[in-house]
Amino acid sequence: MTKETPPGDRIAKVLARAGVASRRGAETLIDEGRIAVNGKVIDSPALNVTAADTITFDGKQIAEPEQPRLWLYNKPLGLVTTEKDEKGRDTVFGALPANMPRVVSVGRLDINSEGLLLLTNDGAIKRQLELPATGWLRRYRVRVNGRPQDATLEPLRKGVTSEGEHFQPMEITLDRQQGANAWLTVGLREGKNREIRRAMAEVGLKVNRLIRVSYGPFRLNELKPGEVEEVKARVLRDQLGIAPEDPKPRPKKRPPQKPRRNLRPKR
Repeated sequence: MTKETPPGDRIAKVLARAGVASRRGAETLIDEGRIAVNGKVIDSPALNVTAADTITFDGKQIAEPEQPRLWLYNKPLGLVTTEKDEKGRDTVFGALPANMPRVVSVGRLDINSEGLLLLTNDGAIKRQLELPATGWLRRYRVRVNGRPQDATLEPLRKGVTSEGEHFQPMEITLDRQQGANAWLTVGLREGKNREIRRAMAEVGLKVNRLIRVSYGPFRLNELKPGEVEEVKARVLRDQLGIAPEDPKPRPKKRPPQKPRRNLRPKR
């Protein structure tokens, strides 16, 4: 006999929609005993909840799920992409404007990288954009020390291996030589940890500046370091298939009523 699916949504999904953490991050919070439902601490994410349930995080009731939103952020140098840093370094989230809601980052940029970082209040958006299946091209402006020739870059276009980890082929163009350095434009679809720096090292090039300028259809454009710009709802709908819900549903119009006929019998 097939078991009926409990009503509601998985607790991790609800926490992600409320901006508490990503789904995976929410599961970690549950393991740490920081999530309670209706006053009882839960120890497993295998739980469905509904709007009638009271959910708390560290003793505080979570916010109502917000409409899915996405921001472009020009990450400056010297910030780590994490909530808290064990080394006490400045973080992206600590540098955001005070009026920003709780957000999570789509992927990361390391402390020595700068440029476009996507931020969202919705864990489902984060997961959708990070999935390898999405296959969106990320473009970078990369400055390397040296005088690379086109032949130097050819192995990167075919895919290289660094410390046993294989990197997919990159799109690379040599833009210009500037003194002892050269500027490249690099496009990749994976975004593994320090992928560009490690791949460049395999062909004898050292990266000394790395700027992400686009992530799929989202572009850095004229956004200045430290600035944040929200993506319009229309763009979210067109690019991600996300249509914001109308917060105040309009009542359906009733069709015009035909005048009632007087059915009283004549005297």
